[in-house]
Amino acid sequence: MRAAAVPRNEGTGPAATIAGLIRHAEALLSDPDSARLDAEVLLGHVLGVGRVQLVTRADHPVAAAEVRRYLDLVAGRARGIPVAYLVGRREFWSMPLQVDEHTLVPRPETEHLVEAALELIGAHDLRKVLDLGTGSGAIALAIRRGSAECRLTATDVSAPALAIARRNAERLGLRDIVFVEGDWYRPVRGTRFDLIASNPPYVPDAELGRAGLCHEPRVALSGGDDGLEALRTVIAGAPRHLRDGGWLALEHGADQKQPVWTMLGAAGFRARATILDYAGLDRVTMGKWQRAE
Repeated sequence: MRAAAVPRNEGTGPAATIAGLIRHAEALLSDPDSARLDAEVLLGHVLGVGRVQLVTRADHPVAAAEVRRYLDLVAGRARGIPVAYLVGRREFWSMPLQVDEHTLVPRPETEHLVEAALELIGAHDLRKVLDLGTGSGAIALAIRRGSAECRLTATDVSAPALAIARRNAERLGLRDIVFVEGDWYRPVRGTRFDLIASNPPYVPDAELGRAGLCHEPRVALSGGDDGLEALRTVIAGAPRHLRDGGWLALEHGADQKQPVWTMLGAAGFRARATILDYAGLDRVTMGKWQRAE
């Protein structure tokens, strides 16, 4: 990759500096809202330093091999590959999680689902918990970190994703989580839980091609034509896998609160509440299931 517009004494030439490389990467990345941060995260990954050190060492030269590696990563980011895939990890609930193309990149909004689950666990003494569609293990691992007494089961249809979830659990020392492979409730058939937490796919298929999504696994994103296909499956199956008085906590799209409430009511959930995300949008809905009198 050439950088003719960048002076060779600070950009990508033999005496490239940290500051010059970051400026060069910013010029290559198209999203003005994230270009600087992406450039810094990628360079910090290559050099093995934090963002503060990038600032304090701004004039330090960077070796040619590291420059080449960095430019390769910047080129990947320019093609839309998530930074998390390029560096192989994503921070979630203050935990560094391994991720790759087999797992959804954990989003900050999903921390609201963890918060809701932990509040329910504490308020109602819930102990037997299912994370349905665990991916990288983010939700199950965060719940385990927040409540050591829970007996956690985590399922996913993707064997490669489950392998990553298991590695994350082992590396973080968060044990006693049962990881099982299978489609939705199939691997836990006949078992009832106190709480089911899930971030199912909820993106309408027509939106899957938009920037930032095309590199992530379709199976973790696709909610069918209306975005509600997986939510229907999770809600419909929940009564057969919850004890009487058990709870279901779901992440969903910002415009999906009303259909989720309707589906929960039809399935026998008598108490419902929705939590807003950091942007003030409907994001997590909880329901308490009770057998009909």
